[in-house]
Amino acid sequence: MLIIFLLLIIKVQDNGIKGTSLLNFINFVLLLNFVFGFLFNQTGDLFNGMYHTNNVLALEKNILNFGTLIISLQAFDWLKNHRHLIEFYVLLLCTLLGMFYMISSNNLLMFYLGLELSSIPLAALVNIDTEKKKSSEAAAKMILSSAFASGIMLFGISMLYGVTGTLNFNEMAPMLNAGSHLQILSFIFVFAGFAFKLSAVPFHLWTADVYEGAPVSVTAYLSVISKASIVFIFTTVMFSLFQKFAGMWYNMLFLTIAITITIGNLFAIRQNNIKRFLAFSSIAQVGYILLGLSSGTGMGASSSIYFLIIYTFSNLGAFGVVSMVSAHTGKENISDYKGFYTNNKMAGWVLAISLFSLAGIPPTAGFFGKMFLVSAGAAKGNYILVTIAVLNMVASLYYYLRVVKAIFIDQNDTPIVKIQSSNSLRIALAVCMIGIVCTGFTTGLFEYINSMIGK
Repeated sequence: MLIIFLLLIIKVQDNGIKGTSLLNFINFVLLLNFVFGFLFNQTGDLFNGMYHTNNVLALEKNILNFGTLIISLQAFDWLKNHRHLIEFYVLLLCTLLGMFYMISSNNLLMFYLGLELSSIPLAALVNIDTEKKKSSEAAAKMILSSAFASGIMLFGISMLYGVTGTLNFNEMAPMLNAGSHLQILSFIFVFAGFAFKLSAVPFHLWTADVYEGAPVSVTAYLSVISKASIVFIFTTVMFSLFQKFAGMWYNMLFLTIAITITIGNLFAIRQNNIKRFLAFSSIAQVGYILLGLSSGTGMGASSSIYFLIIYTFSNLGAFGVVSMVSAHTGKENISDYKGFYTNNKMAGWVLAISLFSLAGIPPTAGFFGKMFLVSAGAAKGNYILVTIAVLNMVASLYYYLRVVKAIFIDQNDTPIVKIQSSNSLRIALAVCMIGIVCTGFTTGLFEYINSMIGK
């Protein structure tokens, strides 16, 4: 919040600060924000129990802080001459603030306010390039679809309040027992709202169009930060508020996971625009995350948080290269990447390793992340679902390796010229590569998360 006020003051003063200097300052402040996120954390409640925090929630927020910092570094070349630079960061940080409120909510009213604060500025971010018609169309689709999904969720929340007389999670949970038809209907509405925000099938229809129309850095934010925040609060709501509905929401998750992974993979195969390709890839990845959560255990929650860290490194590594190419050449099709390795060897390897991790190919961290998710999902003994997930992992190799083939093997008479990237982008990509390589081999991170969940 302090950073938002600081940026507003800078905007009002308009001292003629150059974009490069301002970006370096903002990235430094975001780095401080990330570092201080690990310090002075306390467990407790505020606002009569509406706002709650503990070590697990602090870790989740810092994952979002870290991802936001990486996206900011990657956006350097695109933003340094952008006329809406400050507005971009004000909107970005407003959505992040809403996500923090949402994650720490212990009350459905606080949760919904955080949800809207994190959603509405995102539509403006999608249309930050106001001169592009495709961005305007994407923003319109997002705000209309988001309003519809929020209305469905709010209807479910209102029914929950009607049957329990409270909005507090701790007071409401004992009153919910899946014995009332109205309770069941309200749960379905709330679940549908979450499914939309997660881009789970069949609530995914907005995703590819919005991802394609938005600037690459905003697409990365939607794919990683926005999705991770919804997973975090979804875990809290399912495991605490609707714990007595476990049998019901497992059956709903079973169907959702199966069709989400399958449809995401099938449609990713057909894409030529690389942002639409990564959109359907992210839809499939949501299915794997839900597979871990379907176990309803602490191991499942730990696996999902661990995988989201890996997913952040992997997806932002891919989006970093895509943003570099888009900012310098405007090219966003997979066919444009034919012969990419010829002039951009390091960037080609970064993109390839990121895709290997998303595919779950060892020894990248993505392999270990999916292994933990599948293991958690198998704890329920539903091997049909696990088999569907594993078969889809094999099928996904085709479309991920199709991009790798374009980079290294396919020939192009006019390949993308050598791109001189900024130091900020190089640092961001280096961090992503270190994360992809090291996270899987160091078991301490997963054990740390699992120990906090178990407390």
